[in-house]
Amino acid sequence: MAKIKREEKLQRSAVDKAEQILRGAIPEFLKNGYACTSMDKVAKAAGVSKQTLYSHFTDKEGLFTALVKRMATKKYNFVCSQPLEGEPKQVLRNLADRILTENINDSEYLEFVRLIIAESGNYPDLSKLFLNQVAKPAVEIVTKYLQENPELNLEDPEATARIFVGSLVYFILNQKVLHGIEVMPMTAERYVDNLVALIVRKERV
Repeated sequence: MAKIKREEKLQRSAVDKAEQILRGAIPEFLKNGYACTSMDKVAKAAGVSKQTLYSHFTDKEGLFTALVKRMATKKYNFVCSQPLEGEPKQVLRNLADRILTENINDSEYLEFVRLIIAESGNYPDLSKLFLNQVAKPAVEIVTKYLQENPELNLEDPEATARIFVGSLVYFILNQKVLHGIEVMPMTAERYVDNLVALIVRKERV
């Protein structure tokens, strides 16, 4: 029993240390970009030794991968905190509201997206990782829901799901990252109402 408790304590300690490193790494990547962030800088920012850093993450790519997965898990857990069940119009509106609420004012997330876009030319694997971990699961969840509601009479549920998720991503990037809120502002409520109306049209019922 004592041995099990010691092992559990060590595991918790390792998880806490990894989280400490990830918290220290995020601002370094956001400030310096992927190419100019060194493991030395991350170790210093996280307040750990290089030996400790490398014992948890073998290289910079592994560290960044862990950051993307951490971000994806956070977003997935929030957006999917409620099952997609019920009348499509209300379900899609609630989902859109959750996606916008979770992301549009999350400055760290928006800066992270900026970083992914900026580095996508030189490091395409980073953008592919981000899409696989963040965008793809969201599209798959919405696709499944649309397929399970044949009364919508959609010709292509997957394409519709991509339009739905992509439109919300566009709204966030347009309004916050590209400063569209100053150039072409629109309330989230108006945007969501019309997006949902395009999918759930009365004549389809």
